[in-house]
Amino acid sequence: MAHPRHELDPALLTPVRLSLLAALPEGIELDFAALRDLLEADDSAVSKGITHLQDRGYLDITKGYAGVRPRTWVASTRNGRRALARHMAALRAIVGDV
Repeated sequence: MAHPRHELDPALLTPVRLSLLAALPEGIELDFAALRDLLEADDSAVSKGITHLQDRGYLDITKGYAGVRPRTWVASTRNGRRALARHMAALRAIVGDV
C-alpha cells in the first residue's frame, strides 16, 4: 500500500494556499481584503495564493466594484473543495491518532 503522503495535493502544501481554500467552504464568497485579514497575510502572499489556486481550477474570482472601489471576490469551486477534502484525508492518514 502506498504511503498517504502521495495523496497530498502539491497546490495545498503552503500554509497560505491551504488556509485560503479552507476559508472558503461551499456557499462562502469573501473579498480579497477579508481573506487577507482572516489569514493574517500580506497582499502579495494572498494574491499569489489566489492566482495559483485559480490556475488549478480550485477558486473562482469575480471582479467588480463596491461603490467606486474595485473589489475582488473569491469562492471555492467544487474541484477545490474536493481537493481540500482529499488533502485533509491524507493528512489525517499520515498523523493517525497522534
